[in-house]
Amino acid sequence: MNMNFKFNPQGTKATALCLLICALGVAWLANRDFAAMRTLDALIPASGFEEHLLSEWFAPLRDTLLDTPVYVQSGEEPGGSVLVLGGTHPNEPAGYMTAILMVERAQVSRGKLYVIPFANRAGFAHTQPQEASPESMSFTLPDGSTRVFRYGSRDILHTLTWPNPDIYIHKASGQRLSGNEARNLNRAYPGVADGTPTERLAWAIMEFLRKEKIDLAFDLHEASPEYPVVDAIVAHERSIELAAAAAMELKGRGIEIRLEPSPKNFRGLSHREWGDASDTLPILMEVANPSQGRLRGRTDETLVLEGRDKAYMKAAALGRLFVPWDESGKPLAMRTARHLTAVVTFLSMMEFFVDESKAIEIDGLPEYQQLVDDGIGKWLHQN
Repeated sequence: MNMNFKFNPQGTKATALCLLICALGVAWLANRDFAAMRTLDALIPASGFEEHLLSEWFAPLRDTLLDTPVYVQSGEEPGGSVLVLGGTHPNEPAGYMTAILMVERAQVSRGKLYVIPFANRAGFAHTQPQEASPESMSFTLPDGSTRVFRYGSRDILHTLTWPNPDIYIHKASGQRLSGNEARNLNRAYPGVADGTPTERLAWAIMEFLRKEKIDLAFDLHEASPEYPVVDAIVAHERSIELAAAAAMELKGRGIEIRLEPSPKNFRGLSHREWGDASDTLPILMEVANPSQGRLRGRTDETLVLEGRDKAYMKAAALGRLFVPWDESGKPLAMRTARHLTAVVTFLSMMEFFVDESKAIEIDGLPEYQQLVDDGIGKWLHQN
């Protein structure tokens, strides 16, 4: 066999250099795309809103990925104060889309409205590992243009608290949970001023509630259809009478919703700790989202927006779900409409079940059926 192979050091060096340049180029592009995810989606606030940052209530958050916008609008008439908080878990879009619609549409005539659309800002900077989640969702506006919003992760950005501990210990109670809960904002309340990033963020939100003397506060969530606490209101014992009245009113309008008391021995959650560590009346709400469930099929933007999945049709037929299900699924517009309508219903009850001086009146928001029929895009402002 004739072997005339000759080693060419110049050619080898050139090939290696070319490969190195290509690798650096790919790394640069990947870093650029990842860094871009740290920029929050731009909102177009309705007239009357002032924009602040959460660090104004807890200075150590300033210039960190934990700091996040707070939108404030006061009515001409005095009344109560309400916080609408979305984005605790950025893979639960009905919560933060409700908050976004309030920022872009609400007109407060009585009382004071605070909105934090992106509570877990760091969670919007990445998607959940191994979940094949979409990076964004897009909505078509009446003029044919589109607006795109980030679809993030349940957890605080991994690099802020990596690696996870084997066991997460809730500081205020000593309760022991799985280590991955160390990055879950809704297991960290009332927070720790000098704790982990998650604990510092929880502390900042508690400081905000206390310093602003918020009367009523909502933490908006989504859950899988096979989760027992879904299409539900979870209320602290101090909020339970108000929540019962709101649930009855919603059911009278054909919006079925269950009422769950906040467990006293399940610590770290907003519906428990907000009520224990401040004077606010806390309400957590869940709507059914198939893109979060373990039974789902392909996880893409279509599933997030349209909420239809063949596996859930089969699960419903087998009686495995905790919500009614049909071929229409659970579209994001309907899930957002449930949250928005529930918030407005609670506000209408404040003067009767809390105090007349705590009344809050807000106009400009779509009715339930309007939002379901029109879709979210019609109610967003054009860029």
